[in-house]
Amino acid sequence: MPWVSFSRSSRNIIANWWWTVDKWLLAAVIFLLGCGLMLSLSASPAVARRLNYETYHFVYRHAFYICLAGGAVLICSVLNLKWIRRLAILGYAGAMFLVILALFFGPEIKGARRWLILFGQQIQPSEFLKPTFIVMTAWLFEMQRRYKNFHGVLVSTALCALTCLLLLRQPDYGMTAVVATVWFAQLFIAGLPLKKLMITGIGLVAVFAVAYLLLPHVQIRVEQMLAGMFGGEPSYQVKRSLEAFKNGGLFGVGVGEGVVKWHIPDAHTDFIFPVAAEEYGLLFCLLIVGVYGLVVIRSMWLSGRDDNMFIVLSVCGLAISIGIQAFVNMASTLQLGPTKGMALPLVSYGGSALVGAGIGIGMLLALTRKNVYAENKDDEG
Repeated sequence: MPWVSFSRSSRNIIANWWWTVDKWLLAAVIFLLGCGLMLSLSASPAVARRLNYETYHFVYRHAFYICLAGGAVLICSVLNLKWIRRLAILGYAGAMFLVILALFFGPEIKGARRWLILFGQQIQPSEFLKPTFIVMTAWLFEMQRRYKNFHGVLVSTALCALTCLLLLRQPDYGMTAVVATVWFAQLFIAGLPLKKLMITGIGLVAVFAVAYLLLPHVQIRVEQMLAGMFGGEPSYQVKRSLEAFKNGGLFGVGVGEGVVKWHIPDAHTDFIFPVAAEEYGLLFCLLIVGVYGLVVIRSMWLSGRDDNMFIVLSVCGLAISIGIQAFVNMASTLQLGPTKGMALPLVSYGGSALVGAGIGIGMLLALTRKNVYAENKDDEG
């Protein structure tokens, strides 16, 4: 980036950030945000016209949310370890409070209470709950390793159960699955004894099995997916999505020339990937998949530079959550998984989803900066 020029001897915060932040991860974040705005220009006008809004209503809002997400990335990525921990704890407590408020006072939309109206804006508190929960549980695991009398795993288990219970009450099954899966992955990475790990894993599988047996909504989604995978009729949205991939071919039909956005109500949110496939082609979609892979793999590789459990568990948890969300979103559009209403991180339209992803990515960038552990050894307590 030739327009950025800082001396290596400079001691100001921005200069230190620039010389220590991982440029590959930063470039990946900028690319995904840029893709989101570009695809919003293609998909959002059709949705706006169906809803009788001004043509570029969602495009303008998406650009505004990108600015908020970019600000969250920058602010969080300059923080040191002590402030990352504080942000996670305070952010988790605040998000939990808002989730509880949403259950009692939030509007019911499509049978769910996931949102709150604050200062005239609709927000989804669970999007802020996810990254802060991941970092806070990493801190709890680290505290147990450092202080033998501190039961970090037990506390994190209780918080995970409480978090999942509140998410199920909304209900938000997709977010519940992501939180539970990432927490289990952190347990594995932290070195939980194999016997306890197996018991925990069996417990999670049992919970998902009960959800399938008792919740008709979950049954319908899973059965639609299985029916489509084994020759049955897919849902309307998935059928249109598969047609978009077929029409797009390798190089796409051209910018603005796609038709899937006129037939799928969520073309600018949950089904943004088929819009990319139809207008820009399979090669462009593979590039997006590769960038998500870069974020996940490089983050995990960078986390091992310092022997610090908090960094390793936080970075791995945040990276896994991004990877899971991206995989679930893309797989559902290709009939490889049940449709879950899960946004494509940093790409799909949505204020809370974008800002929440920005907070998570910002903490990820902060925790993978060069010498971030060495600079904060005196702040570990």
